[in-house]
Amino acid sequence: MKLKIIVAIAALLAVTGSSVFAQPAPPTIANGSNSASASSWVAGGQVGYNWQRGSWVYGLEADISAMHLNSEMNTVLPLVPPPTANANADVDWYGTVRGRLGWSTGSALFYGTGGLAYGRVELNSSISSPVGPVFLNSQTSSEKVGWVAGAGIDYMWLPNVILNIGYQHVDLGTVSLASASTAFSGLLTQSASTHAQFDVVTAGLSWRFSPTNTAPQGAWGGMYAGGHVGGAWGNNASANYFDQPPVPSDVRLKRDITLVARLDDGLGLYRYRYLWSDTVYVGVMAQEVALIHPEAIVRDALDEYLRVDYGRLGLHLMTLPEWDARSKGERL
Repeated sequence: MKLKIIVAIAALLAVTGSSVFAQPAPPTIANGSNSASASSWVAGGQVGYNWQRGSWVYGLEADISAMHLNSEMNTVLPLVPPPTANANADVDWYGTVRGRLGWSTGSALFYGTGGLAYGRVELNSSISSPVGPVFLNSQTSSEKVGWVAGAGIDYMWLPNVILNIGYQHVDLGTVSLASASTAFSGLLTQSASTHAQFDVVTAGLSWRFSPTNTAPQGAWGGMYAGGHVGGAWGNNASANYFDQPPVPSDVRLKRDITLVARLDDGLGLYRYRYLWSDTVYVGVMAQEVALIHPEAIVRDALDEYLRVDYGRLGLHLMTLPEWDARSKGERL
């Protein structure tokens, strides 16, 4: 095995200076960001109780609604081949418990409302980089508690039937996520967040259980329950991505190569410079790694150069000063 390694490395070292091999520029980095909001249908039910003093009407109301407020983003980063990313933030239901205070005139009741809001917020983000390859996928979801404020008009169509048009502004707070990968000595990161804040307009119908104007609670007093439908918009989401493709560890892209150490498994550590840089590194040769640890190697489909996942080897790519400092510390 050692003879095969030596022969392979020697052959490659002999041709690294040949014009047969391209000399690519150092890999570039790419940033990408995106933002989105959404709109959705809303459908649900409500139950409440009113008290009346003269023209003033006050009470409590609870509601719960289904929706599909999904803010989705697709992002392509400016690299060749391009990494692609997707993120989405979804609110699929919410509820409120609110106080109401209004002024009645004839068959109409104008009111303001506010109180507690709660709901489920989901956030997902993923990015796929063809150089590596690397795939990151992160998700989070939670039941959030926030606040709601709004206003509306009730119309007493019949003594026991109330029509309603209402507006709510709901804020369930912020949900965020972040993740990163350093596979194959590159760097791939993603972060996403959503502010689950949205506006809702609904039309509803309720059945009133005290349908006579002579009821002790007044014309608007008593318990009611019903349903509503409408629309919602908002849920502003954003995502940010960063991709620094790994530098190939292919011996064909290196010069001034000198062996500095050999590990117990026969893998060599070498001092070298890349063809495009004067910085001195200490690391491995991809062709040698392919013979001993093939699971730590990937061949880029675009340029066919070999890349090494240093993490699978339990190693780190270092500059020469970092290597010297580490070596000095081990001697001490």
